[in-house]
Amino acid sequence: MENSKRKMISNAPTKECQYGGDCYRVNPVHFREYAHPHIEKLLVKAASLSMVEIPDDVKVNKSVFTEQLKIVSSLFPHLSCDSTNPEKKPKQEPTTSKPSPVVPSAGVVPSGSVPKANPKPSSADNKNSIEALFAERRAKMQATQQSKSAPESVVPAKQETYTPSRPTTSNNTGISLQKALPRDINSYFPVVAPRGQMAQKLAAAAPYNFFLTTITASKPTHAEPLSVTFQELLDSSLGELECSVQMNFMVDIGWLLAHYFFAGYENVPLLILYGDETPELRTVSQKKPNVTAVKVEIKTPFGVHHTKMGLYGYRDGSMRVVVSTANLYEDDWHNRTQGLWISPRLPAVPEGSDTTYGESRTDFRSSLLTYLDAYKLPQLQPWMARIRKTDFSDVKVFLVASVPGGHTNTAKGPLWGHPRLGYLLSQHAAPIDDSCPLVAQSSSIGSLGPSPESWVLGEIMASFRKDSAPVGIRRLPGFRMIYPSFSNVRQSHDGMMGGGCLPYVRSTHVKQEWLKDYLQQWCSRVRHRNKAMPHIKTYCRWSHRGLYWFLLTSANLSKAAWGVYNKTGRFEKPLRINSYEAGVLFLPKLLLDENFFPMEANKKHPQFPMPYDVPTIPYAPEDTPFFMDYLTQHK
Repeated sequence: MENSKRKMISNAPTKECQYGGDCYRVNPVHFREYAHPHIEKLLVKAASLSMVEIPDDVKVNKSVFTEQLKIVSSLFPHLSCDSTNPEKKPKQEPTTSKPSPVVPSAGVVPSGSVPKANPKPSSADNKNSIEALFAERRAKMQATQQSKSAPESVVPAKQETYTPSRPTTSNNTGISLQKALPRDINSYFPVVAPRGQMAQKLAAAAPYNFFLTTITASKPTHAEPLSVTFQELLDSSLGELECSVQMNFMVDIGWLLAHYFFAGYENVPLLILYGDETPELRTVSQKKPNVTAVKVEIKTPFGVHHTKMGLYGYRDGSMRVVVSTANLYEDDWHNRTQGLWISPRLPAVPEGSDTTYGESRTDFRSSLLTYLDAYKLPQLQPWMARIRKTDFSDVKVFLVASVPGGHTNTAKGPLWGHPRLGYLLSQHAAPIDDSCPLVAQSSSIGSLGPSPESWVLGEIMASFRKDSAPVGIRRLPGFRMIYPSFSNVRQSHDGMMGGGCLPYVRSTHVKQEWLKDYLQQWCSRVRHRNKAMPHIKTYCRWSHRGLYWFLLTSANLSKAAWGVYNKTGRFEKPLRINSYEAGVLFLPKLLLDENFFPMEANKKHPQFPMPYDVPTIPYAPEDTPFFMDYLTQHK
C-alpha cells in the first residue's frame, strides 16, 4: 500500500503477514494485526469491492480469497478509490481499555444498489454463510495436500476415515457439514489424540485434574499425559453428550462446530455465551437450529465477557465442568500455552434427596449457581436446574469468579474478585511465611497506577497475602510478575506472531515503568513450552517447602478483572468490577489434607504440575516486556 494511503488509517497494520500470498486466514483479528499487500493492491486499483478482479494465480482457494477481500475492505475502507461506496463505510469501534477485535459487516451491498433495512437472508445467502464458517479450515487442509486440485472430501489412501456416530444430515438442520469438511479428522486438525482414552487420562491426572493444551510445534507435548486437545473434551470415554454450554470471549464458530462434527455431536443442543461479536455467531442459529448463540451484554465499555468455561451434560444424567484460559478458536489451541481444569464426572443425585445432598466441601455447586444466576439469562435456567440435581461432592477446588457491577460483602463473605480469593485463603490456606512472594502470571496487564502501592501492593496484595494464621503484625510479601519479554516472543514457535495473544501496549507501560523491577521471563523448559507463549493466567505462592496455593483463572492482572475499591464510599467501600471472569483455586488442605503441594514427586503425593519453571528468572537490564505495538508499528 502507498505510504500516503496507510497514513490515512491510524489503526492500519504495518507489520506484514509472514505467509504473504499463501495466507489462508479469514479471521478478522489476523487482518487487523498484519498487513497483506497483495490484497491491498487489488483494492486500491479497483473502484469498489465488486469490481476487484481476482488473478488466476492466487495461491489459495478463490472462495477464501474473496472472503479475505471482504474483510480487508471492511476493516480499512480508505483502501477503495471510491470513498463514497456504501460497502466501504468505516466501522465505529467502542473505546475500551484493551484492544477489541474488529469484524467485517454481515454482508456486502452490491455496487450501485440501495441497501435495504434489515434484509432477510435468502437460502443462497445462508448456504454461503455456513460455507464461509469452514472456508479457512478447508483452505488449510487443501494447502497440506499434495495436489490442490484433489476434491476436498477425498481422504488420502493411508489415512483412517471416520464416520460420525450420529447422522450428518437432518431435516431439522438443512445443513450438512460434511459438504464443507473432510471425513478424516487428521486432515483437519494438526494434532489428534487417540480416541477413547480421555477418561483414563483424566483419572491418571488426579487429584489435580490440571492440564495444559497440546502444542502443535512441540512434539513432546503430543504424548505428555497432562496435555489435552479440545477434541478430547468431547471424547466418548467421558460420556455420551446430550447437551453442552460453551462460555467464552472469542468464538470461531466454524472451528468449534467442526470439533462437535468430528465427535459425532453435530446435532446435539449447544448453547454459546460469547463476548466478541461476529456475523457468523449472530446468524448461526438460522443455519443450525440446535445451536443457540447469545452475546453477553456489559453496560460498561471497559468490561468484557472474559470467562472461559464449558458445561457438558451426558445422557445418563451426569455432567462435567471445564474451566479454561483458552478462547474457542484455532490459534489459542495451536502454539499457545493454555490451562484447563477438568472436573470428575458428576452424577445426578438420587431421586428424593435433600437439596443439600451432593454439595462439595468447597461449596462449588452453590458458587457456580450464584455465578450463572448473575447473567440473568433464561437460556441458563434449564442448566441451573440440572446443576441443582447434580452431585458435586467429588469437586475439591473453589470457584473464584468476577461479575460486572458494584459489590459488597455478604453473610457468606465476599462473592467476587480479589476479596473472594482473600476470603478463601484466610479460611483454608496454611500459614505462609512472609518471605514467600506472590507470583502472578498473565497474558495482559492493565493500568496498575503510577506506583506499586497504587493498587498491586496497596489493594491486591491485601487479599492475595492472606492465610489462616492469626491476624498480627506482618511484613508485606514480595511480588513477581511473569510476562513474556520481547526476546521470549521473538524466539517463540511463531516468531513475532507469537505475541498476538499479549495485548499489553507501550502507552500503558510508560505510565507504570516501576513494573519492570518485578518482571520475570517466561520459561517452561520442563513442560516443553518454552517457545509456546502463555495465554494462561495463574497466581500462586511457594517456598522451598512446597506450593501453598495455586489459582488458574481467566483473569489477567487488571482492575477490570479483579476489581478496585471505591474509596469515596461513606460506609462499606463497594468493589467495582467490569468483566466476567472465572477460575479455580487449588488448596492443599482440600485436595491432599496437607499444608502444601509437593513441587517434586514424593512417595505420598504426585508433584503439582506447574506450567512454568521454578525458580523464575528476572528480566535482564536490557530486557523489555513484549508490546502489542511491535505487531502494528514499524520499529
